[in-house]
Amino acid sequence: MELTALGLGLLGVALAEPVSRVLASARWPGRDPVGALLLWQAVGFGGGISLFGAGLAYGLAPMGDTLPAGTAALWVSVSAGRWPAEMDPLHVGALLVALGLLIRLLSVLAITAVRTLRARRRHRDLLDVLATPWPHASGTRVLDHPVPVAYCLPGRNSRLVVSAGVLDALDTPGVVAVLAHERAHLRERHDLVVLPFVAWGATAPFVRGMVCAQLAVARLIEMRADDVARKLCDPTELATALKAVGGSAPAAALSSFTDALEARIDRVTAPPAPLPAAVRWLIRVVALVLVVVPLGLLLTH
Repeated sequence: MELTALGLGLLGVALAEPVSRVLASARWPGRDPVGALLLWQAVGFGGGISLFGAGLAYGLAPMGDTLPAGTAALWVSVSAGRWPAEMDPLHVGALLVALGLLIRLLSVLAITAVRTLRARRRHRDLLDVLATPWPHASGTRVLDHPVPVAYCLPGRNSRLVVSAGVLDALDTPGVVAVLAHERAHLRERHDLVVLPFVAWGATAPFVRGMVCAQLAVARLIEMRADDVARKLCDPTELATALKAVGGSAPAAALSSFTDALEARIDRVTAPPAPLPAAVRWLIRVVALVLVVVPLGLLLTH
């Protein structure tokens, strides 16, 4: 299984660094945000499987020709109270590194999820006390604050929130456009899409590709929500609403924030041509391959 381990290791490193960097800088995702999000998830999942599987495959290589066979042989030997002589320190070390990587990733993911849920619960409780219902849209609450702000709290008891500043800055159709954008986030559970990449970034903050992935996915979910809202509302109303809400950024905000907002507004008013159907299908096939290939190598080689 040494060759399998080498191949998986190279694939994992490639997905974590150069592939992530190239994908983050590509322009085509703006023409197919859904396909790009699927591809990003495949890159993250496939990269994780590959890096973990590389250590696992190399560590268990002395025990069998395939991962299932090696795992079974090690289990039988350990169950009999005998540590196999084939498992030298190098292979044991590789096995421990793989398990350590998996435990680290899962623990960061669990801690991030728990902290996020607790923060949302506290935030939801405060909103229920401080905010008032908006009669023009069910489930929407108004926060008495002059700065135009709109956001959603995902989860089982989700909330849509707009500030009084939004109601002052926009007419009813504009507020409805903002809410359509936020409802898209809730309906498609974009919070769950982002969460694994936040965990990856916290697990390996020194890997620039993981940071690029997190930022790229955050941009894509905003594009996707804009696309959904544009189909339900007048694009001009949506563009005006985005400018009003996004314009509330502090004066010290980086110019990149303004550039990103202007790019979103331009995309809403003049949407790019969608990718050809064949290309969209190819992207989804590539995403599937990035997940199936590492799993297949682990189970059969």
